[in-house]
Amino acid sequence: MYQLLTDSACDLPRQTLADANVNFVSFHFNVEGQDLTDDMGGSYELKDFFAKIKNGVMPSTSAINVGEYVDFFTPYAKAGTPVAYIAFSSGLSSSFEAATEAKAMVLEKYPEAQIALVDTLAASEGEGRMVLEAIRLQKEGKTLAELVAWFEENRLRLQEWFTVDSLDYLYHGGRVSRTSAALGTLLNIKPIMDVDTLGRLRVDGKVRARKRSLTTLGDKMLAALPSDPQQPILIATSGDYEAANQVRDYILAKAPAANVTVGDIGLTIASHTGFGCVAAFVMGTDKRQ
Repeated sequence: MYQLLTDSACDLPRQTLADANVNFVSFHFNVEGQDLTDDMGGSYELKDFFAKIKNGVMPSTSAINVGEYVDFFTPYAKAGTPVAYIAFSSGLSSSFEAATEAKAMVLEKYPEAQIALVDTLAASEGEGRMVLEAIRLQKEGKTLAELVAWFEENRLRLQEWFTVDSLDYLYHGGRVSRTSAALGTLLNIKPIMDVDTLGRLRVDGKVRARKRSLTTLGDKMLAALPSDPQQPILIATSGDYEAANQVRDYILAKAPAANVTVGDIGLTIASHTGFGCVAAFVMGTDKRQ
């Protein structure tokens, strides 16, 4: 049997990973001059972090480096345990490139090791949604090769949509221009964002007012739901639970049997979205374009 691995940007609850025996490696962040490890809320309270970014604190993040990945993969290679690393999008971080370099280094020492790197082309609970699929596939008895093949065929079916209440953090992270951020704030424009086929964040549309942006997320989820009406719909937020629950309630009002959960956007992703981001994730029938 192979070991499932992921990273802290998947934004699933720590207990969910523990229950499924999925181990993770951590990104890093700096807040108010303090360098910290994103251990998925194990040592840093999300509510405290959300309070800071709500008050305008601008954290920074750093990717997992090659040496950390070598340390992460080596015990499994040494023990002869195959692994599947379900990874954060290569289009949003250098971490996947670092994992690829680390894999090559580990294989030099342990040439018989089996290390499968799966680029989810997803972020936050979108990556988490892919981890849930990996857990399902493993429970169904899929081999490591079959799991990798499933991801190659199906990962672009993931529908992942985001909106933010303030454009300041996206501007700070280089995701939108100064002009767009200023104009959006002035006109109360809220972006509707998704992730492209290379795993990069893009603006798909813009709407006026927060409420409209939230119902748009709900409509996106409902449009994809017929592909599997019982599948998990994951909604995540960086602190604005009222808004996230509005999206959940909107979906349930139109699809009462839908399986909708509300969770947290973790430290790494929230550092780039700021307070009040709401995101929603579901598997669709068609691949995103």
